[in-house]
Amino acid sequence: MDKSFAPIAVDLFCGCGGVTEGLKQAGFTVIAAVDNNSICYKTYILNHPNVTFFNKDIRKTSAQSIKKLLCGQKLDLLVVCAPCQPFSRLNKSVKPDERVYLILQSIRFARVLRPQYIFFENVPGLSKNNIVMDTLKGGLEKLGYVLTSPVVVDAADYEVPQRRARCIIVASQKKVDPFILPPPVTPNGNRKTVRQTIADLPEAPIGENFEDPLHFSRKHSSKALERLRHISHDGGSRNELPASLVLACHKKLEDAGEPKHYCDVYGRMRWDSVSPTLTTGCTDITKGRYAHPCKDRAITLREAALLQTFPLTYKFSGTPGEVAMQIGNAVPVNLVKNLAGAFLPKGEK
Repeated sequence: MDKSFAPIAVDLFCGCGGVTEGLKQAGFTVIAAVDNNSICYKTYILNHPNVTFFNKDIRKTSAQSIKKLLCGQKLDLLVVCAPCQPFSRLNKSVKPDERVYLILQSIRFARVLRPQYIFFENVPGLSKNNIVMDTLKGGLEKLGYVLTSPVVVDAADYEVPQRRARCIIVASQKKVDPFILPPPVTPNGNRKTVRQTIADLPEAPIGENFEDPLHFSRKHSSKALERLRHISHDGGSRNELPASLVLACHKKLEDAGEPKHYCDVYGRMRWDSVSPTLTTGCTDITKGRYAHPCKDRAITLREAALLQTFPLTYKFSGTPGEVAMQIGNAVPVNLVKNLAGAFLPKGEK
């Protein structure tokens, strides 16, 4: 494709740039990105220095300022990956969360930018929030957009070595072709595996790694290492621990006759399967099945980034905890790359 005529996209709630990376790989030119997180901003501009970044609250970001960047050209795609925490089943808080309404800012941007398509990506719980969904649909329909019904896809079907259920909704102008979800690139039985993704990496040193600052092993406690040594390679779980090593909180629940809780804690990934869903705790063995398939350690930040399909050369800014947060919150690059082709003008796919 002639890059001088590449379709144009804008990335709202861009985080550390996973969506932008996927769009660029699919052939889009991303002209603007918006996110209020200053650490994500530093990571984003390290990797996408030619994109105009608005490091501010989406509610205080001017749609007109972005429109000026178009210089009279049409906007092909507006991507909206609003914070998913308010809609997540893992969010047990009963307190009101104002972030639940941030997705509705897309209506304001659509009114000014008039994109051909608007692509929404979030957790499946989004579709269950009737107030937000009805307001979103009503607002966009008044602007002349037609919305698809929410569809839940597994990122593993789109070349991502990870189970990750995502809700996809697309709004399109009535004059353009309706969005048709691309078929799976890696359907069940042909999925990209943990082995294919991280097995060829060099050994991760404990602490600092001067060759790759993201590929280092955490300093686990002696008790954590002892637990890991009792858990079999390639998919073992904490159910294999002797009674003396069972965590007190788990033992208390089991003694009370409660069902197994957090069974993936201290669990190992399987080499020839996809990884579990990566969260912001993706390098912490106490947060899920984030132990390396055969090494007595958690996966490294670089391994986590590769499982989210970031390129090996992708740079991250921040402390290890801040980097894990960015990786866990990111949209997998390959998911975007493989879905974005459906928005390309015919003849450019």
